[in-house]
Amino acid sequence: SQMGNQGHSGDGVRNLAEMLWAGAAGKITEAHIWTDRPGGRWPHGGPAEAAPAQPVPETMDWDVWIGTAPMRDYNQIYAPFKWRGWIDFGCGGLGDMACHIMDPAWFALKLGEAKTFSVEPVRQEGKNDQTWPSNAIVKYSFPARGDMPPVDIFWYENGLKPPLPEGVPEGQKLGDGSNGSLFIGSEGVLTAGEYGGDARLLPDERMKDFTPPAQSIPRISGGNHYRDFLAACKGGSPACSNFDYAGPFTEMVLFGNIAMRCDKRLEYDCEKMAVTNDPDANKFLTKEYRKGWELPI
Repeated sequence: SQMGNQGHSGDGVRNLAEMLWAGAAGKITEAHIWTDRPGGRWPHGGPAEAAPAQPVPETMDWDVWIGTAPMRDYNQIYAPFKWRGWIDFGCGGLGDMACHIMDPAWFALKLGEAKTFSVEPVRQEGKNDQTWPSNAIVKYSFPARGDMPPVDIFWYENGLKPPLPEGVPEGQKLGDGSNGSLFIGSEGVLTAGEYGGDARLLPDERMKDFTPPAQSIPRISGGNHYRDFLAACKGGSPACSNFDYAGPFTEMVLFGNIAMRCDKRLEYDCEKMAVTNDPDANKFLTKEYRKGWELPI
């Protein structure tokens, strides 16, 4: 198996991890990840009710397209692309982009080693029961992992960004600009682009005399996510973003959506796969499948 977070096969996420593991920024206690999505690409923050019925295109089987979701009338606002912003069909900015842009933090900060974590919505505008909010900031908090201290991970979407870190002059670029990540440590600040590329210390002057650490993580030939998958299928090493890696990562990402739906801080036990401070929130860990589309047990 291989999740389609293509950046995980690139050298960028590995260079970033090696820099952090070598202590380039000291002990990381905060990370900030941001995206420009949805950026008007699909509806967020409204409409707050189902769209009016339109004739179903002759080339479309609407029942099959709806699948497991609750039945509703067809409208072109849902398909073929803008389903992403609707709660019944998609997972918004988090579900679309976090498995790409949060990947460097998940990997380099070894967040998968945490047995528990919490999530709370810091900001969400345009919240309603039909679509994901028009913009949001979500805070994930993880306990210590090995020799890594507790860390807070902040997610920003739809153009929201973290403040410029103390000591970094105005005009210096964070991430790729519209997307990226920022790591705040006891010894400095490090930023990287959308898929972990162009990892560098800030202010920019700190990179003049910086010597990259020796490579310690195996590289994927050509950084090609698809060839990595095919090599695994042919009996090679497991793909780098196989289910053992991608499953827990996605679980963490999407727990942020549950916190947004509940509009409160939630605590999660990874081994029990359960919310521990609000039993009612556990209903969001699964869904009720439409009759005829249930999963066989």
